[in-house]
Parts: sequence; structure tokens; C-alpha cells
Amino acid sequence: MIPLFSDVVMNKDLDFLGAIKNVLDRHWYVLGKEVSSFESEFAGYVGAGHCVSVANGTDALEIALRSVGVEAGDQVVTVANAGFYSSTAIHAIGATPVYVDIDESTMTMSVDALAQALEQKPKCIIVTHLYGQMAAIQSLMALAQASGTPLIEDCAQSHGAIVDGRQAGSWGDAACFSFYPTKNLGALGDGGAVVTSRDDVAARLKTLRQYGWSSKYQVDHAGGKNSRLDEIQAAILRVKLPLLDTWNESRRDIARRYNEAFSSLAVEGVPSVDESFVGHLYVLRTAKRDALRDFLKSQNISTDIHYPIPDHRQTAYAEPHIVGSLDVTERLCKTLVTLPCFPGMTDKEVSSVIAAVRTFFAE
Repeated sequence: MIPLFSDVVMNKDLDFLGAIKNVLDRHWYVLGKEVSSFESEFAGYVGAGHCVSVANGTDALEIALRSVGVEAGDQVVTVANAGFYSSTAIHAIGATPVYVDIDESTMTMSVDALAQALEQKPKCIIVTHLYGQMAAIQSLMALAQASGTPLIEDCAQSHGAIVDGRQAGSWGDAACFSFYPTKNLGALGDGGAVVTSRDDVAARLKTLRQYGWSSKYQVDHAGGKNSRLDEIQAAILRVKLPLLDTWNESRRDIARRYNEAFSSLAVEGVPSVDESFVGHLYVLRTAKRDALRDFLKSQNISTDIHYPIPDHRQTAYAEPHIVGSLDVTERLCKTLVTLPCFPGMTDKEVSSVIAAVRTFFAE
């Protein structure tokens, strides 16, 4: 079976035992040397002034929202096609997600839709760089700054993506990363981080990740959590970070091969294979999604759907707040299928996926 992702392949030949042994020999497991070193290295990589690591990507979103002043009852603009992760963080605060539509090509937040939503004076905006494709962050950031609204980048799927020489995560008031094992930069368990170049936001992040303490046992900030990246995961991430750009280029190479091979078919591939795209997921669009998935399964090729149910259709929260139409979101959620795309895929595996997709459409 050709997997959608293989941590066996990704982690092959990496010296995790040495990194873990350093932690064990030091006997310091939380907020120690590995965490501080990774935070410094990752902030430098992204091009941000600060990195504050946390337990996972969803905590990163919630803590980032609180750090820019979002409270219960506030409105936060976001999209509905990105797996409910932003929605989870917004609801955890007691705030309200305000859903806007996406751009047809990039499948990320529509600039025009954000402009319309800003008329409602939201407290914050979350822009998700989805599938490894950066959103139109320059235009979205310009709207946010003109309205005085903080903008948070959700970079959980875009580690290393670049627009105009700037990394994903270096544009907003804060930016959130997940280090879940399947991410472009993944740990061996959960992990996350928030980066920012605002000193005031960084100070709040550091207190909010640890109970809201201003000093030990002194709780001065409401909404604090116990959310810390542990030393072992930080050590693993330090091993992987120097390899991230090479891995991203490998993902782009596979995406280029797919796009070229599928260009004559009744499908739509990813919109970009330049440095603004890091190939976290290769998402194909086709009206024959379910039949294609069945055929690929018969050919021992794994697929998935990211994501089948838009946030405003989830049943846990009634009466979603929507600005304008979500027509593009609704339509694309019915046509997306994710194909295998990860560093370490062999030429034979990539060719097998291409041949199977082409055979399906030929038949």
C-alpha cells in the first residue's frame, strides 16, 4: 500500500537517540535548554522576534487569540474549510467564529470576503495557510492594518513557505504552528508554537502558556493554561529543523510531477508549486472524487479528504455566524481528494499514483 504519509521514511537515519539521551543525561524535562534553544532557532528560521512553544497547535491558536486581547463574546473572522481547528480555539475562549468564503484558486481566505467581514468590527482575524499554500497574506494584512484588527496566521500546514522573501509566520501580529508528527516539521508527538515580533504579545504568550503566572504561583493573567513543549520533543525538532527546506523542496517536486501529469485531465491540481507552497498536502479537485478514491484503493494507493465537512455544517455548534456567501467553500469541500505526497516517496511510488489516476480518467 502506498501510504498518504510515512513517518518510517521521514525519520529514517535521523539520530533521535542521541538527542533524547542528551535530555535524559541532563535530567531536566520541561522548559529547559532544548526548549529555549529550539525557540531561538525557530524564531530565527521564521524571521520573527520571538517563539513561545506550547503543547500543541490548537493551544497555540487559543493562546495567541488571548494574547492579542480576544475575550468571550468577541468575534473572530476565519474560514470554514480548514478542519475546525481555528473554530475549536475560538469557541474555547467563548468567542464567536465569523466565517467568510475562500478564494477559488488558493482555497484560502478571500480578500474581498475579509473586507466585507471587517465592516462588522471583529476583534481578530485568523488566516490559515492551507495545504501548504500561503494565502494572499500581503492583501489580507493590508486590510487588517487599515482597520486596526490584529491578524493571526495559522501556519500549521505551511512551515517554510515564502512570499516576497518572507516566511509564513512573519507577517501577522502572531502566528501559530503545529508540530504534530505528520506536519512538514513534525515531532514524535504533539507540540506547537506561537511566533511574534511584538514584544507585548510575546510577554503575554509566555504567561498564558503557564497558568497565567507573572511569577511562580502568582496568577495575574486570566485564561492561562498548562501548555508547554517538553524537552524531548524540542530536541527532536532541533534535529529536524535543518532538514525542513530540503524536505519542502522534495514535496514540491512531487507536486510538480502530479500537476504536469494531470494537466490534460478533468481535474484541478494545486495552484502553485513555487516557494509559496510547501506541499503539506497535494489536494486534487474532481467531480468524480468518490469513484476516484475507490479506484485508487483498489490499486493499493491511500487517499483522504481534507476536509469533508465545513465548520459551519458541524452539528456541535448551532447557528453559525456567516458573512456573505460560502458558496466556494461548500462546493470545494465536495470535490477534494488528497494524494500521497511526502519526502522519501520513491520515483516508482509517484509514478504508480500518476499511472493510476490517469488510468481512472482514461476509463
